[in-house]
Amino acid sequence: MNKQSYLKGFKEYLKLERALSGYSIDAYLNDVDKLLQYYASIGRELNIKNVTLADLSKFITWLNEIGMQASSQARVVSGIKAFFTYLMQEEIIFEDPTALLESPKLSRKLPDTLNIHEINQLIDAIDASKPEGMRNKTIIEMLYGCGLRVTELIELKISNVHVDAEFIKVVGKGNKERIVPIGGIALKLLDIYRTQIRVHLNIKKGHEDYIFLNKTGSRLSRISVFNLIKTLAIKTGIKKSISPHTLRHSFASHLIDGGADLRAVQEMLGHVSITTTEIYTHLDRDYLKEVIRSFHPRANRERVRKSESPGVRSPQQ
Repeated sequence: MNKQSYLKGFKEYLKLERALSGYSIDAYLNDVDKLLQYYASIGRELNIKNVTLADLSKFITWLNEIGMQASSQARVVSGIKAFFTYLMQEEIIFEDPTALLESPKLSRKLPDTLNIHEINQLIDAIDASKPEGMRNKTIIEMLYGCGLRVTELIELKISNVHVDAEFIKVVGKGNKERIVPIGGIALKLLDIYRTQIRVHLNIKKGHEDYIFLNKTGSRLSRISVFNLIKTLAIKTGIKKSISPHTLRHSFASHLIDGGADLRAVQEMLGHVSITTTEIYTHLDRDYLKEVIRSFHPRANRERVRKSESPGVRSPQQ
């Protein structure tokens, strides 16, 4: 079989056995094409049966050298692994050179956050004299004060707000419900919006239970919330790239910086895995070093020297 026959068979495998879409199949074939391009660049013919792990490692190095980002490299590696899995299943090869091939490590970029001064700037920039002003102030407070996703915000219902208990029931990803506390300022603004602004709207049928509505009495859209944040950022001169999700990030970051338990923050954010929440644990390294020096019995050299000197009894003696 020549390489065109391999590619044709791989395409059929992806279509029939993996049931992938045409777009996904093209992506996998492009990944294999990158491997062909690499061999062409070094003046060698690709011999499927002789490819080694060392060859593929050099291929990854080449992807990096041509400026491909780590995330794109990982995508190519996934496609190459699928290709060699197909070759193994068809017994074209009998040893998989990708078995120990590692994808590039993807760094987890800490999302942009706002400090409390910038949060206040956003809120203060809202014109409360306009009917939608109180609604918009409430939206900012809910996104930041409860750590909501934008979809969770626009889907929030009056029936899920428990004022006396000071919590809201949120329906998150995968229709999973969680309980989130709501602070005093957000509760106060929510009450003003509901009793003084929202009651004057001509609410459309089927939208009666949604909290946040537009001028026509329909549930607020995602794009409306994005536009609100973008407009406020321009108005306040904040140069960071922010969105509704930035307020959720700020909620988590400020809680953890203030000493909140990571598991509690995970619960409030609705993260399935605590590793997702751990991205916010960006405490200053010098501070962490100082904590160790101050409180760990074996970290302070001077203290250890004194405890081990002949005239000082160890606590264990």
